[in-house]
Amino acid sequence: MERAGNLPHAQYRRFEGMREYEALLDGMIPQTQGVIRVFDKALSREYNSPHRYEALRQFLLASRSNRLMIVLHETDPIDRQCPRVIDLARHFSSAVKIRQTLRPARHVYDPFVIFDATHYLHRFHYDHLRAAQGMNDVIGAQQLLDRFAEIWEASAAAVFADKTGL
Repeated sequence: MERAGNLPHAQYRRFEGMREYEALLDGMIPQTQGVIRVFDKALSREYNSPHRYEALRQFLLASRSNRLMIVLHETDPIDRQCPRVIDLARHFSSAVKIRQTLRPARHVYDPFVIFDATHYLHRFHYDHLRAAQGMNDVIGAQQLLDRFAEIWEASAAAVFADKTGL
């Protein structure tokens, strides 16, 4: 079904499974040219994989204007489970922002990742495997961009101690 006002080559498809979700996410990082926005309950362990770390590092090195914006309900596990993400945040401190939701946004339960303003992955609930992928889907991406902006506003910077504890 084509929505009026969308790009003529817009694609939307549903799928099930975290492996496919994680593989699609890895495949979309190198295609991104500006901003990756992540909203989730917590980061999956895949964010600590050498492959994803290197893809995100290359994305951030590609341009000084590239940004990685992350909002999570649970940020405590990042230190233990995703030290490579913390490393990215330290090395690219002006480009990587990690925030934690405040009470007004704690009810949001559908994780998503937006790549630039046209591609996205959207899980319908963080406890379920059903998801969707949008490619060149300006309308679907805009809806998620609007939600991300609201969630970002209802969040605060997450604090991570460095190796010296400061």
